[in-house]
Amino acid sequence: MMQEFDSGACLVFGGSGGIGAAIAARVAQGGSDVAITYCSNKDKAEVAAAEIAELGVKCTIHQVDISNKEQIIAAIADAAENHGRLHSVVVAAGSDIKQPYLADVTDEQWDEVIESDLNGFFRIVKNIIPHFRANNGGSLVHISSAGLGRTPPKDVLSVAPKAANEALVKYLAKEEGIHGIRANSVAVGVIETGIFKRLEAEGVFNDEWKNAVLAGLPIKHFGKPEDIAEAAAFFASNRSKYVTGQLLFVDGGYSV
Repeated sequence: MMQEFDSGACLVFGGSGGIGAAIAARVAQGGSDVAITYCSNKDKAEVAAAEIAELGVKCTIHQVDISNKEQIIAAIADAAENHGRLHSVVVAAGSDIKQPYLADVTDEQWDEVIESDLNGFFRIVKNIIPHFRANNGGSLVHISSAGLGRTPPKDVLSVAPKAANEALVKYLAKEEGIHGIRANSVAVGVIETGIFKRLEAEGVFNDEWKNAVLAGLPIKHFGKPEDIAEAAAFFASNRSKYVTGQLLFVDGGYSV
């Protein structure tokens, strides 16, 4: 049988919580070492790393604010030094997105998400290319938004940067395939973790909102982090070694 993951590790930006932690755990279940990043909650990252290590693989943690270029470069270098090689990178980190209408978006809100979600993603892509080229290729996986398939009101701060990221994914796939580098995205629907839980607690995602969203879904429940983890692990693994430049919607049919 084909080995699911190449030797080395998967570096998961945002791997200490929610969707990122589920992705890191799923990759570890496939027998691969993992490196995860966190922004400020080191304790949470250490708990996630300990749980991953119980699966019998090596897991390292690295502090990264994805709006900080130097920290991105350092995390890639440190993870590569600790694990010898990075066979894949998953970008599951992002801003703590607010939910204003476009007309109400402030310059400060816009600048924040562009600097982290777009510029941070660009810097990850730009700085992983040399490592992938030097190590016979690799796979980059972008955790994107189902809003790219069907426009949700009040979600422009999430969807707009990810639309630009999709162009970067396609350019990476087109230009770097010759070096054995692949790039794909998972478009995430409503997943019961992270920002969803925060907005639910704040009353933004109340029962009326949830019932309205569920009424429009062919699959009548919200997703779990493990649903995204399976798709991300597929793109990071050898099971998708002839797949690149693709955007897979994991959204219960929201975008249909």
